[in-house]
Order: sequence, then structure tokens, then C-alpha cells
Amino acid sequence: MLPVLAVLAAAVLFGTTGTSQALGPDDATPFGIGAVRLVIGGAGLAAIAFSLARRHRRVTPAAPRPTLDRRALLLMAATGVCLALYQPLFFAGTERNGVAVGTVIALGSAPVMAGALEWLLTRRLPSRAWMAATALATTGVVLLAFGGSAGASAGVDPWGLLGSLGAAASFAVIANAQRRLMDAGWDPFTVAAAMGAGAAACGILMLPFVDLSWVLTPTGLVMALWLGVATIAVAYTLFTWGLQRLTAATAATLTLAEPLTAGILGVALLGERLSALAVGGLAVLATGLVLLAWGSRAPRDPQPYAVEG
Repeated sequence: MLPVLAVLAAAVLFGTTGTSQALGPDDATPFGIGAVRLVIGGAGLAAIAFSLARRHRRVTPAAPRPTLDRRALLLMAATGVCLALYQPLFFAGTERNGVAVGTVIALGSAPVMAGALEWLLTRRLPSRAWMAATALATTGVVLLAFGGSAGASAGVDPWGLLGSLGAAASFAVIANAQRRLMDAGWDPFTVAAAMGAGAAACGILMLPFVDLSWVLTPTGLVMALWLGVATIAVAYTLFTWGLQRLTAATAATLTLAEPLTAGILGVALLGERLSALAVGGLAVLATGLVLLAWGSRAPRDPQPYAVEG
């Protein structure tokens, strides 16, 4: 159960992202928040994960070293770039549709995308437990998204919807790229460190194009540090460690604890009022997560059928 709990803990940290943005400075833009979060979080993730990777190599000196070939480099680069893309897309979605609904759409669609992509890459169908739990959790996501806030007009902002779906696609690519690297023999901490370094580099390239004055305020500094250290450096270390014994599809479904967390925080801290349909969606979503966690107790098959070429 430890890998499951690690991914769930990461998802809870992920779930504080939208609330942190909402409680932060009003003049902080989604692009600016994403850039600062990438620099702080990416650098922190690289430092933590590289340190853990060195310790892992000392503990397992006889383990074979994988080859840093073109394929591995492309997969590592993809994780960093997708983490960079995720930031402005996710924050744009929550800014336009609210923390609860924006987060639910982004993470609610990620498991389906991750499961489909994993099947295309490995030809391994997700387990029946995953299918049942994901169907239940996705139903809860749909109820929450369409239920929305109490008293709000029906529907969601289309640009916010596109941002959330783009964030979901980015997360699905990250989960599958990391899983493929670990299947090739790379330890999870080296994989996480490479993603952090790539994301930090992308964030640095974004900084000249954003207004950073909000970072100099106490509220802005606290938000930036929390978003960088807690929701990237710590959260992705936990997520990647848990992923080594889970499929990408299962890990992505477990991260549906993120919209559950975001919905609860939106109501408790931001005063967002969910409709009865949305509250029912939260309950259905939580039930799906419990079923998936219970069904994921068996070890992951370490020998997937990889598609060559």
C-alpha cells in the first residue's frame, strides 16, 4: 500500500495548488505563477531527487545501469516540457472556471488519457479494477463539473475548459514517459530529477516575459514557495516513487484525490458553494478512489509488453 499512499499524498499536495493561487496576490497572472513555480519547484525537485538517486545507487551498486540513449533523452525532455506546459494551462482553467471545477476537469480527464496512452504504448489493457474504479471516479468528476457552484449559471468557460484539458494531456504524458523510463531500468529518483531540471530550465526561459513584482510581497512569496516546494518538489518526488510499483493509468486515477482535495478546500477556505449534484459527485469520486486503492494492493507486473519502434 505504500506506493498507493505516496501517490495519494502527492495528489493531496497537488490539490492545494488552485486554492493557493486564489489566496495569492490579485495581480499574479497564470503565466507568471507557472513560471515562478517551475523555477522554484523544478530546481527543488532536481536537488532532492538527484540526492536520493545517489543514495539509491549506493544501496544497489550491483544494479545494471541503463543506457542514456536518444530515446531516454527524449522521454526525459518530454517530462520537463510537459510539466512546464501544465502550469499556465492549469492556472488558466482554474482562473476561468473556479478552483473546484477547473481542477476537477483537469485531473478528472487525465486518467482516461493516461490509460489510453499507456495502452497505445504498451498494448497492456488496464485491469478490470482500474476500469471499474476509473468509471466510478469519472462519473463523480462529471457530476462535480456539471453541478458546479450553487446558484451559478450552467456550463463552463470554453477557454478555461481547453486549458484544463490541455493540462490533463500534459499530466498523462508525464505519467507514461516516467513509467517507460522506469521500465527501461532508470531509477525513479533520476527520472524525477531529470523532469525537475528540464522544468526549471523552461521556467527560466519564461521569466523575462512575466511581471514578477507580486513575488516581492509577503503573500506572493509564501504562495511561490508553497507552490514550488510543496506542490512540485515534494509532491512529484512522492508521485514518481509511488509510480515505480503502479501502472501509469492507476497512478493517474489515484491523483483524482487532487480534485477531491481542491473541492473541499474551495468550500472550506474560499467560500465556494457546491450544488447538491456536485456534492454527490465528490462522494462518488471518493468511493472510486477507495476502490482503486483497495484493488491496487497487488504488485505491478514488472514485464509489460512494450511496442518496439
